[in-house]
Amino acid sequence: MTDPDQTPSYEDARAELVEVVQRLEAGGTTLEESLALWERGERLATICQDWIDGARARLDAVLETDEEE
Repeated sequence: MTDPDQTPSYEDARAELVEVVQRLEAGGTTLEESLALWERGERLATICQDWIDGARARLDAVLETDEEE
């Protein structure tokens, strides 16, 4: 698991999210463990979406600049 005080890279967040989903799908965890995994998965999904949104915004800015030239 990554350091909770540091935002992981997209790749690290996605890899950990895959692990979380696999653990949830496998079952065998207590309700409390499942809830903690779900919450971690939600945070990781948000991190991934933030990375994607940031990349999209940077790409849009470049395309806008190219159109103005």
